[in-house]
Amino acid sequence: MTHQGLIDRFGRVHRDLRISLTDRCSLRCTYCMPADGVPWLQRDTMLSTDEIVRVARVAVEMGIEEVRLTGGEPLLRADVVDVVDRLAHLTGPAGNPEISLTTNALRLPQLASRLRDAGLARVNISLDTLRRDRFTELTRRDKLIETLAGIAAADAAGLAPIKINAVAMRGVNDDEVVDLTRFCVDHGYQMRFIEQMPLDGGHTWDRKEMVTGEEILAALRSEWTLVERDDRGAAPAQVWDIEGTAASVGVIASVTAPFCGTCDRVRLTADGQLRACLFSREESDLRALLRSGCSDEDLATAIAANLRLKRPGHDIDDPGFLQPDRPMSAIGG
Repeated sequence: MTHQGLIDRFGRVHRDLRISLTDRCSLRCTYCMPADGVPWLQRDTMLSTDEIVRVARVAVEMGIEEVRLTGGEPLLRADVVDVVDRLAHLTGPAGNPEISLTTNALRLPQLASRLRDAGLARVNISLDTLRRDRFTELTRRDKLIETLAGIAAADAAGLAPIKINAVAMRGVNDDEVVDLTRFCVDHGYQMRFIEQMPLDGGHTWDRKEMVTGEEILAALRSEWTLVERDDRGAAPAQVWDIEGTAASVGVIASVTAPFCGTCDRVRLTADGQLRACLFSREESDLRALLRSGCSDEDLATAIAANLRLKRPGHDIDDPGFLQPDRPMSAIGG
């Protein structure tokens, strides 16, 4: 098996595998799911740890170089430390993959050091506000203090760089762009702002309500001089250095400035469906393959075939765009 299996019709080489460990979450963020949650996946439909590791092993042997664990909230998976340990020991053409994780940080005080020792390289942590009342309203849980403790635990464990992700929302937290960035500058973290995408469980996303990347940059420039980096590569964030500091800030403008042309990501959902694009409406059922006694070659063939379905872009601006049936919590970030 070679890199050839991870090239799509448009010449994009895929090096980044996102694996959702669970669709469950300990928060109920308004832009992700309704207040009463969404129907959870049945437990027997979820991939076992052995199944996850097997898919990842085949993908790494095909050229995957980074595995990002997502959810839902991946730290809710009881054996997450074991998952990290097993994935970190895989090997492919580029050696061992880098293992990273996207989390709400609530369980990091208990797990950060164990995850680091298991081979976790770094974390992306969601933090949309520094105001406790606003955090409670946004997530429907009064957990800001615990989130900040989790960020500090990741820092103390040496999981660096710590990236802080915030979804900018009009009339909700767009007045905190500077405050959130200053928090990161002061603590040595990397701030990442994300345009709100049509991936909410309630399907209430409205393009007119979205705070654009340009608006985010305008707010930042009111406080700092920004120097744009030119080494973006396949990264989803365009990054600016903040003059006079050692810090940087990134903007992920998936809607207004799509980066589909350099996308190198493929996603595995918690119930074993492979998706070549976050907004894809087509999935490949790897769970059925795994449970039918397939060979590694069968898996590799299915992964390669899925990438051949990948379109040149996500088409959010197309009048015929249809939001994926699955919410973000069920796809994995």
